[in-house]
Amino acid sequence: MCWCGSTEVYQDVMNHEAFQTLEAFETALKNNLALIPPSMIYAYASLKMGIPFANGSPNLNVDIPALVELSIKNSTPIGGKDFKTGQTLMKTIIAPGLKARMLGLEGWFSSNILGNRDGEVLDDPDSFRSKEVTKGSVLESILQDDLYPDLYGNYYHKIRIEYYPPRGDAKEGWDNIDIQGWLGQKMQLKINFLCRDSILAAPVVLDLVLFLDLAQRAGMRGVQEWLSFYFKSPQCRPDLKPVNSLFDQDDKLRNTLRIIMGEKVIDHSGLDYYENKG
Repeated sequence: MCWCGSTEVYQDVMNHEAFQTLEAFETALKNNLALIPPSMIYAYASLKMGIPFANGSPNLNVDIPALVELSIKNSTPIGGKDFKTGQTLMKTIIAPGLKARMLGLEGWFSSNILGNRDGEVLDDPDSFRSKEVTKGSVLESILQDDLYPDLYGNYYHKIRIEYYPPRGDAKEGWDNIDIQGWLGQKMQLKINFLCRDSILAAPVVLDLVLFLDLAQRAGMRGVQEWLSFYFKSPQCRPDLKPVNSLFDQDDKLRNTLRIIMGEKVIDHSGLDYYENKG
């Protein structure tokens, strides 16, 4: 099952006692149903039946400890959240390149124009908050400002989503990126991504259905962090930090598939490709 529903109103429920254990969650389903967002009810039903579940929206559903517990109990793979298709995809491509060359970041302004149902829902500030959390989380983990405070410790990150009905499903993502090079020289990048939202999302759904089915047949259960490649805000173990660089995610995806196949993992280290080693 892939949840592709509209963005729900943001709810900070991660610390609520009803979502911490499966027992508490099932009690809330019986006695306090209004507390449970619709997407969590679908996720619970899926996992209860042993059906793998992917969360393609910014909503909190399989993220909560109670449903992670259920996915492990029922030997069911899960993954999420929020399909990475447009502007955030560009961020996870561009930001690792800036960091690799140690180009400082002063500001990143992102504006989205879209006119489909997603845009209409996100026109509501409370619904937009859920999307803002997932879209805004990628830069911090990629740039590692704690390790490079001079380069990435004080950048300004702003995200805007504007509902514009004439655009329909043809989404437009504008990014203005202010960077700083050697000797403090200021530079800019301008990115205008004119894309089709559903056309980019459909192959992601198909891949996730195939890979989650593969994971279940391979005896894997719980959070499938190796599928981070497809998500804006990748789900991972609580004691780990999510990987957001598209290139690192791609390596993790391919290596996991190779492990399942019994092949050696891809390793780009060493001098294996050079004749003059010695």
